[in-house]
Amino acid sequence: MNDAPHNAPGQQWQASRYAHHADFVPALGGEVAELLDPKAGERILDLGCGDGNLTEALARSGATVIGVDASPDMIEAARARGLDARVVDAHHLPFDHEFDAVFSNAALHWMLNHEAVIASIHRALKPGGRFVAEFGGHGNVAAICTAILAALQARGISGTARFPWFFPTVEEYGTSLRAAGFTIDTIELIPRPTPLPTGMSGWLATFANAFLHGLDEEVREAILDDALRLLSHTLCDSHGNWTADYVRLRLKAHR
Repeated sequence: MNDAPHNAPGQQWQASRYAHHADFVPALGGEVAELLDPKAGERILDLGCGDGNLTEALARSGATVIGVDASPDMIEAARARGLDARVVDAHHLPFDHEFDAVFSNAALHWMLNHEAVIASIHRALKPGGRFVAEFGGHGNVAAICTAILAALQARGISGTARFPWFFPTVEEYGTSLRAAGFTIDTIELIPRPTPLPTGMSGWLATFANAFLHGLDEEVREAILDDALRLLSHTLCDSHGNWTADYVRLRLKAHR
């Protein structure tokens, strides 16, 4: 994975669109935030903070929280909340033994060189500092991925090189954590079927752009239509309600 690109090409983040289509993401981050258990006086890094929704909640504990994200638009939205938020590449965090904890929700699966990210997190923590995260794990959105890949393949387009995510097993990610010097407290895969407030069309418009990068608009629309048709048999109920087949990897480790 060391030679993998750092981020998925073609995936752009707009805070307003994200809040409209994916407000469930920070809303479902409550349990991993409880696992972090932030304390007053601690210094915490929120890695992949997005628009700062969860960052703001963490700061209510009295901890000093810094949010970082690769998206300038997301960071602008986080700063509008009055947060200390910075545009930073997680593969190269500019911190050295500064934080009591690093927290991340629904972001690490976008960072394809996971070993560089883990090493960067380890370096940012104080001795004894903790790393608490939740992100897409093995089997996450498997049906959605299969439908998109099938729609691409039907047009002679390989989806392998376009695949934008890293969804590890417990064993795979645990091995990488230990290799970087972490001691694992807990790590598990959690199946979590997730209702989609704006349906599968909204989800694809928000998260699947990397699969369609560089394609003509007509081809993009045809691929999305095919994917929706394929998915309607398994992820849409008789009332038209869509559910994403999420599987999350949740962990707590310490330096």
